[in-house]
Order: sequence, then C-alpha cells, then structure tokens
Amino acid sequence: MTKTAVVTGASSGIGAATARRLAAEGYEVVAGARRLERLEKLAAEVPGVRALELDVTSDASVTAFVSAVERCDVLVNNAGGALGMESVADARLADWQNMYDTNVLGSLRMTQAILPKLVESGDGVLVMLTSTAGLVSYEGGGGYCAAKHAQTAMVETLRLELVGSPVRVIEIAPGMVHSEGFAVTRFRGDSEAAARVYAGVPDPLTSDDVADAIAWCVTRPAHVNVDRLVIRPRAQAAQHKVHRVSA
Repeated sequence: MTKTAVVTGASSGIGAATARRLAAEGYEVVAGARRLERLEKLAAEVPGVRALELDVTSDASVTAFVSAVERCDVLVNNAGGALGMESVADARLADWQNMYDTNVLGSLRMTQAILPKLVESGDGVLVMLTSTAGLVSYEGGGGYCAAKHAQTAMVETLRLELVGSPVRVIEIAPGMVHSEGFAVTRFRGDSEAAARVYAGVPDPLTSDDVADAIAWCVTRPAHVNVDRLVIRPRAQAAQHKVHRVSA
C-alpha cells in the first residue's frame, strides 16, 4: 500500500520542497497551506501531490483538513515562521502571538488531530521542523527563539510519551536557510534587509537541502529514530559564527 505523507506550510519554501521530495520517494503527499492557489499549482506540477487548504491556527480548518485525509504515515509539521527582529524590550506583542500560534499551537493542533492515524499506520513518523533558534538564543530573536524552544520541548516530550507506540518522533533543526520568503516576512517585506542576512555567505542551505534531510530521516527502517538532526551550511559554524566573503 502506498504511504501517505502530510506536509503543512507546503505552499512555498521548505514545505513545498518537502512535498516534492516525498512525492519523488513514492509517497502520496497531502499538501496543506492557506494559499490554496499555490498548492494547486504545486499539485498540477508534481504527480502524487494533493492540495488541501489548511490554516493551522484554526481548529475548524485543522478538523476539516484531517477529516479529508484517509490515512497518514508521515506528518511534517512545517508551518511557521518568524516576525520581526526587535529586542524583547521593544517587541510587538502581536508578533509574538502570531509566532506562537503558528509554530507551537499550529503544530499541537495538527499533532493531536492526526496522531491516531499515525498510530493506526503501524509505522508512523512525526517530523517537527524547528530551528537552531530552538537550541541557542540570539539578540533580536526573542519571540522566534521562544516559539522554537517550545517546539523543541514539545517534540522531546512527545518522544517520551509515545515510546512503545509505533510512532517515531523526529526533530529537524536547520540553521541558515535561504528559503523563499522567510527573511522577507521577518523584515516585514523589506527585501533589502532580508538580502543582507545572506550577503557574502557562500552557499547557505536551500529548501531542497532541508527536504533531503527530512526524506532521509523518514525513510530509515522502522526501528531507527533520528531524534534530532541539526543541519547548517558549511559557512555557519554556530548561530553567531558565519563566514562571509567580501564582494
């Protein structure tokens, strides 16, 4: 029987790349996101991908989405993102609320709703896309770091609670990824500020690099669990240590 993978936040960036890669691995992929028109374009381009509208911040949307998914062998909780680079003292409460709602509560909603299907599959895989920001904090990243630390805590707790069940729990924590829209969204549409994040960095990670890591993790044998995979570009030794080449 063909296995089914659910990917949230699949309309762009890492989510779209993951949908493409898992379809190439032979999965039937259910791609969820708010931007349905982009999902439908992806589904038209990639055999094996089905587009379903999904807003992970809405209980009703998650319920409707999951009810349309007959089985689930893999869940990739990818929906999320960052907003703002203000200090904690100057942070916008609405930004923190948004980041918590999407990254943390969105992942919680999807996990709770689809976990019975993962268990029923007999070899379920739950993937949480976190970030190195969930492991190490940095200035200007208070809200995003807080949300990603919460996701990391959730995945560690899930692994403890699900031990003995037929579900593997995997955390993928990428470092610097030059993915579509991530930095532009963070800098509120300022494309020049977004470009400066990657200026001079030789070969930051791409969405395809992260999708490749996800695919490798979920296709390991059923007895092999990759607890946490940290993936960075070679140019990034640590959160604050990035090699840049002068123009």
